[in-house]
This record gives sequence, C-alpha cells and structure tokens, in this order.
Amino acid sequence: MKVILIQDVKNLGKKGDVVNVADGYARNFLFPRNLAIEASSGNIAKLEQEKKAVENKKEREKREALELAKKIENCTLTLKVKAGEQGKLYGSINTKDIAEGLKEQFKIDIDKRKIVLQEVIKTLGVYEATAKIHPEVEAKFKINVIEG
Repeated sequence: MKVILIQDVKNLGKKGDVVNVADGYARNFLFPRNLAIEASSGNIAKLEQEKKAVENKKEREKREALELAKKIENCTLTLKVKAGEQGKLYGSINTKDIAEGLKEQFKIDIDKRKIVLQEVIKTLGVYEATAKIHPEVEAKFKINVIEG
C-alpha cells in the first residue's frame, strides 16, 4: 500500500515522502498514530501543492536576504566608545553592540547571533564583520570604532 508520510518515521522516510508499506503496517500503526495518510490522487496533489508553497517561501526568504545583504555591504558602522591610553577600550565590543548600532544608524534589524566577528574588538580602529543572514547569503561590512 502506498502512503504519504505526515511526520518523519524512523527507518521508513521523512515527512512528505511517498512510500510503499505493508497493508497491516499502514492500517495498524501508521494511520492510528497519524504518521501517514493514504496516497490517493487527491492527497498526492495536495502534497505537491504544499511542496510548491514551501519552495516559494524559501525563494522569497532568499530574495529578501539578498536585498538585506546589499544594504549591509554598503554600510560602515561607526561606534563611539570610551578608550584609555594607546586606544585600548574599557571592555570590548560584542555582537549585541553591533546589532544595536546597525538598528540605530541604518534601520537594519538583524539578530546578534547572525553577526560573526573575525577577531575580538578591544582597540580603536576599523574592523570587518560578517552577517550570516540566510544559510546561502552572507554580507561583509566594516565597523569603525572611534573614541567618543
């Protein structure tokens, strides 16, 4: 019997897969636990429609990420901090400070966990950071740390 899996089933397949199983296994295990539905033509058409909707959503998210990456790459974030002798900062600048700076200066809202620093910022100067906006999209931008 052909069934469409509604959820991932160990040793059988992932959600959305159409698999061939024994009739008893489908009737006595998969259907009562809502793990699968029968692979009728209507259900297969519905599954294809859901797959297209998910693909369209992923494509739209990627386009939005590319647009945001273009905005970020044109930015040079300027952070004013207190510094001691020889340009050493009191503390350091972290990703939270950078995310807040992007939001204040450029109206770009990005999660602090998506910002990656190549090195710890503990002195005045210009640094480079990367924003991992989407699994396939990254944007590099500059951070100018000045005394203020």
